[in-house]
Amino acid sequence: MSPSFDLSGWTLALLRRLLYAWVRTTVLPEQAGELGRDSRRPVCYVLDGRHLTNLLVLLQEARRAGLPRPRAALAVGGLRTQRAFFFLERARRIAATARERYGHSPLMVDLVRAVIADTSADVQIVPVTILWGRAPDKQDSILKALFAETWRAPGRLRQIIAVLLHGRQALVRFGAPLSLRELLEEESDEARALRKLSRLLRVHFRRQREVAIGPDLSHRNTQVDILLDAPAVRAAMAAEAAAKQISEGEAQRRARAFALEIASDYTYGVVRAFVLFLTWLWTRLYDGVEVRNFEAVTRIAPGQGIVYLPCHRSHIDYLLLSYVVHGRGLTPPHIAAGENLNIPIVGPLLRRGGAFFLRRSFKGEPLYAAVFHEYLHLMISRGFPIEYFIEGGRSRSGRMLAPKAGMLGMTIRSYLRGQERPLVLVPVYLGYEKLIEGRTFLEEMQGKPKRGESLWGLLGAWRLLKREFGKAHVNFGEPLPLDEFLDRAHPGWQEASDPRAEWVRPVIQDAAEELARRINAAAAVTPINLVALALLATPKHAADAQALARQIEHYQALLREAPYAAGVAGCALSAEACIAYAERLGFIERLTHPLGDLVRVCASEAALLAYFRNNVLHLFALPSLIACLLGRNRRLDARRMDEVVSGIYRLLRAELYLRGPLEELPAAMGAAVAALEARSLLRRNPDSGRLAAPEPNSQAFAELLLLGETIRPALERHFLTLALLQRHGSGRITRRALEEASHLLAQRLALLYEFNAPEFSEKALFAGVVAQFVDAGFLREDDTGLLHFDERITVPAAHAELVLSAEVRQTILRMASEILPEEK
Repeated sequence: MSPSFDLSGWTLALLRRLLYAWVRTTVLPEQAGELGRDSRRPVCYVLDGRHLTNLLVLLQEARRAGLPRPRAALAVGGLRTQRAFFFLERARRIAATARERYGHSPLMVDLVRAVIADTSADVQIVPVTILWGRAPDKQDSILKALFAETWRAPGRLRQIIAVLLHGRQALVRFGAPLSLRELLEEESDEARALRKLSRLLRVHFRRQREVAIGPDLSHRNTQVDILLDAPAVRAAMAAEAAAKQISEGEAQRRARAFALEIASDYTYGVVRAFVLFLTWLWTRLYDGVEVRNFEAVTRIAPGQGIVYLPCHRSHIDYLLLSYVVHGRGLTPPHIAAGENLNIPIVGPLLRRGGAFFLRRSFKGEPLYAAVFHEYLHLMISRGFPIEYFIEGGRSRSGRMLAPKAGMLGMTIRSYLRGQERPLVLVPVYLGYEKLIEGRTFLEEMQGKPKRGESLWGLLGAWRLLKREFGKAHVNFGEPLPLDEFLDRAHPGWQEASDPRAEWVRPVIQDAAEELARRINAAAAVTPINLVALALLATPKHAADAQALARQIEHYQALLREAPYAAGVAGCALSAEACIAYAERLGFIERLTHPLGDLVRVCASEAALLAYFRNNVLHLFALPSLIACLLGRNRRLDARRMDEVVSGIYRLLRAELYLRGPLEELPAAMGAAVAALEARSLLRRNPDSGRLAAPEPNSQAFAELLLLGETIRPALERHFLTLALLQRHGSGRITRRALEEASHLLAQRLALLYEFNAPEFSEKALFAGVVAQFVDAGFLREDDTGLLHFDERITVPAAHAELVLSAEVRQTILRMASEILPEEK
């Protein structure tokens, strides 16, 4: 068949009807009026791929939409032609002439010539993108995935197979009309005009395909060649050869090996196959995947680079976010994966699905570091979306870990090297109602060594498909445009954009903490979170069913009436439904009793419930702190309340990555107090503003105490660290020794007094507490590592007396006096 498809009208009509006996299309825009076409000027359509099936689709959809017919006569100035369409793609036949292979479409040449010759002539160029099988939510076989759209132009056989497999979900997108007169208004040279129009159309089609299937990353070996040719890598290879006394060829071989170890081998067919597998997997693991605020991403996608930064809760995270992004029509990100996942079979599949691998440490390998930095820069500069976990590793406690600024620092420094397109950082909250790795996390927090990833371990996970895991939640937070953040953090950064400048390091740390706060501000509250908050606050992790329901209602009311942030997703279930939900997932059990049913935590699930309480602890930190103060002191005037809350909240803000500056605290306090008052959990004197707890023998007072228990473990950790500091004295203990002693003391305290709470003594939490005291100015670390303090340390200690009972304080002080850690 000739490349111009010069067939008779009845032949094309017959072929079109035969094709549409199978093909079903989605057309954008849905209404022809949305196209913005000027009905007074002629139209000429442009197709990218030179395939008869594409032409037949154009003929049918133009007819359906009431648009000018592509096979109708076209008159532009002195030009008269019998068709109004052309293909941008050049002929690829072996027997094609040089003019056919490298020249422009004859009709495009004639149109440009006519418009240049006649200043009153004009034509609207309408580019039409046709993609076969781009509807990711409608694929139902791996075979279809393997013949999905790619950046490589398909041959005739592949095109026929693609139509057969994907004809039921073809996507047709009519582009906005381009006025050829306006485009060439000041252009009189025909050759330049043709190059300009051709370039504009190529860019348009490229962008449409990029939005659908992602940027065109060259073959992996080509990427490697680009990396090895980068100046920074060449310099690192020379340094490697000199330092290790090896030849330049050997240094280059080492660099190539590093590049192949790192680089992904992105294959769209494998990505589609992953989607099909994951669709099957989710239906067996979860009751559903709840996705919120994805529109924040779709608004920023065109023309901007995206870096997804989710919290890290489970190995499922790697798969879940990519699945969600792809299922909503955007390119799944390339994921930074630890080398521990580069295991047989799994590693190559992940690599073809877009994963690139990195070592936990670059120490001692400057050549590896140079190759990795250059690879990340290549990905960012080419606009491919990237994903990495800002916490570094999975959170074993359920709370947000201190962000690791390594990958983020590389990202920001890469951006400072050259801003080819705007870059947006997207925080993502991932939440689960039951963890696949739950038991493993508990063992690790109790001191057992971390299990390495293996193929056998993965195969053994199949038995989990028989269990219930509730729902998974993906909540997209407020995006952080990097340009805007840099403008605020360091005005004029464009003129001083040296990636190694001194100002860059603190800006990276500020960005990391801001992203952690934005992730927390996008939390999704589940029934398990609410049950965990309410039930773990009780002395024996058991409660009357009605009382438990009322306590859950208090938390739900606080979310409604004193919301932590606009992006937080609340739980719509009733309190009773939340309890039934947790019972179905096996976290709690109901005991029938003549005086009313009791609900208690299953003995083996208490520690895991603490994980889910910690997921959302930050949302209720402020009202819980107020409740804790009033529960212990009965009455506080407004000034004293503000003073104590501000002092403690300052420390909690750093530990829990609470949103907003301290200047916004009074307004947040006012909303929390009003919500507690509306629930009859406190009383406020309208004249003096003095706050008071309910009567001690009332149900409301008991509920206030339980609400205050939510934040108690965090406050105990603060007091425990302070007790050890005062026990040793200023300048007598190092930071590392204090963290270790705090961990050991908390571990002992939990074993003696807490009910199965290994997360209470997690080492990372005490490292954070010590860091908070240093940042707040209560502690100073000298050059030898010793910690110094003065009388200001008594301020947080005095605050602790207001929120912790005398019994708790005395127990901590007594146990602190028994510990004398060895200095390190």
